[in-house]
Amino acid sequence: MNSAPVEEGTPVSVKIRERVLAARKRFHANDNIADFIQPGELELLLDEVEEKMKGVLGSLVIDTEHDHNTDDTARRVAKMYVKEVFQGRYVKAPTITEFPNAEHLNELMIVGPITVRSACSHHFCPIMGKIWIGVLPNEHTNVIGLSKYARLAEWVMGRPQIQEEAVVQLADLIQQKTQPDGLAIVMEATHFCMGWRGVKDVDSKMINSVMRGSFLKDANLRREFLSLIPQKG
Repeated sequence: MNSAPVEEGTPVSVKIRERVLAARKRFHANDNIADFIQPGELELLLDEVEEKMKGVLGSLVIDTEHDHNTDDTARRVAKMYVKEVFQGRYVKAPTITEFPNAEHLNELMIVGPITVRSACSHHFCPIMGKIWIGVLPNEHTNVIGLSKYARLAEWVMGRPQIQEEAVVQLADLIQQKTQPDGLAIVMEATHFCMGWRGVKDVDSKMINSVMRGSFLKDANLRREFLSLIPQKG
């Protein structure tokens, strides 16, 4: 991996960014950058985020030195971002065991609802929702276990996201892993950037879908998939 030269003592975030730029790759909020993180650097990144969060808390005029409720908040928030809610940016995709379609399965299969948690990249407010995945396999399709769909969804959603883009990313990933004749994904989610701030509408949800292959071409198949999904809302 080629990277621009960096000086000793340079923040680890700068080192990682230089490698990404040298490879001419993106590092948007919903991109995975695990290929550019070297062993041990994730802990250093956590330490760096902690220091930056201490500055944020200070700028919010919070006395973390004498307030027992916030004296370790910077560390907790850093750990939350790096190792929990945004982990999908910093770790490689989960290992997925794939099996040949030995029985030549070619009937509609639906997985869900899969509970997903993410955060909007506008305000870093939570996105909480469910996903349904429809797969129409063919004899060449790679078969993966049901739990693996949830692992892939968790990995994609574990980044600052926009819901419309997140379902496309997940569809691209499943398409690549399984190569089915048809793929359909529906996501329904509540966005805390609406319920917690802004218009403070706690009841509204966003529903969107991606249809690929047979689901896009065959209206009857699409209708069957949508009819088998439990009533949302």
